[in-house]
Amino acid sequence: MKVIVIGGGPAGMMAAITAGENGNSILLLEKMQSLGRKLLITGKGRCNITSSLDMEEFIKNIPGNGMFLYSVFKNYSNKDIIQFLKRQGLEVKEERGNRIFPVTDKSKDVLECFIRRLKELNVEIKYNTKVEEIVTESDNVVGVRTDKDFIRADKIILATGGKSYTLTGSTGDGYELAKRVGHSITKIQPSLVPLETFQKDICKRLQGLSLRNVAIKLVDKDRNKTIYEDFGEMLFTHFGVSGPIILSSSSHLVRIKNIKEMFEKKNISLIIDLKPALSEEKLNERILRDFEEYKNKMFKNSLEKLLPQKLIPIIIEQSGIDENKKVNEIKKQERRTLVNMLKNFTFEIKNFRTIDEAIITSGGVNVKEINPKTMESKIVKGLYFAGEIIDVDAYTGGFNLQIAYSTGYTAGLLNE
Repeated sequence: MKVIVIGGGPAGMMAAITAGENGNSILLLEKMQSLGRKLLITGKGRCNITSSLDMEEFIKNIPGNGMFLYSVFKNYSNKDIIQFLKRQGLEVKEERGNRIFPVTDKSKDVLECFIRRLKELNVEIKYNTKVEEIVTESDNVVGVRTDKDFIRADKIILATGGKSYTLTGSTGDGYELAKRVGHSITKIQPSLVPLETFQKDICKRLQGLSLRNVAIKLVDKDRNKTIYEDFGEMLFTHFGVSGPIILSSSSHLVRIKNIKEMFEKKNISLIIDLKPALSEEKLNERILRDFEEYKNKMFKNSLEKLLPQKLIPIIIEQSGIDENKKVNEIKKQERRTLVNMLKNFTFEIKNFRTIDEAIITSGGVNVKEINPKTMESKIVKGLYFAGEIIDVDAYTGGFNLQIAYSTGYTAGLLNE
């Protein structure tokens, strides 16, 4: 069988490998001049390969059509990708948050495992080749038309990615290819994307500050309802906030229908608990101990053991306590205000950053038009989908890459 795989990201490479292992003749078409460009920048260049969680737990971390992936996760699990890399000579390690990384901390070593296997299977790869049309006859694929020529195929796997990180080649081309053969595309939005805040001036002063082990809540102020909460690491930027727990929160926010309107009305509050391990009472006791130690110092010099240096002037301003006040002159109510501030450091969310800054895309080929057991189109026989082009997306932590491997593997299988 002649199989054409369109797109050389992790989903496309896995699809080509699986199809090759099943004895097919494979042609991998990549419009860029190299494979896996987006894979190289994942995990800040370290590649968060997958998660060590049980596969049953994966679906809970996939707010975008997680149940659709039930069968593909049974076909190809986190253990399978780890074994694949080990067979290619790359060991992995587990870090906090169940995140799996290569022991070398280099995403290029993960990419090289894929490329090595493609070479072993004699997969033909054409670079700098853009597919302009999937050609069908009587709702069956017959081949593809590229910017250079027409190539026949018995099976086509579309794995062109989403629309995020356009410099890596993810420019949304695959959506147009799918639409032209009858598929519908759900709304394309940024997901796992940094957030802008109305308090841009404060964030700019805190730019570059990374907070570990903090808890966040996103609250709908109109209904006084918590709509998302998480614990982990976040980062302040010149426009607002980013980092793992913020990115995951965006994946949740993007699914709220009137979210843009809520942003405009300043209805979404980000509440950061800077000391989640301590109750308000315990934090009050901790501050009392620090104040006792620094009782003859000015307030502005009493928080160094409690907070990062960059954060101290902001907290002092927002507490309303005179920075030059002696610590032993601070009243009980002022201390209580400080405690409340540290447990409820609040910003209003203004917007998502653009899709170019998103790690992944929310939206894509409608899952109702794809057979979840095979990844084959229900509209065009012989057309299969893999990876981010499908309307599935997850939180941070290796889940999106696992979706790529699992859907790619399943799309590459023989389906007689």
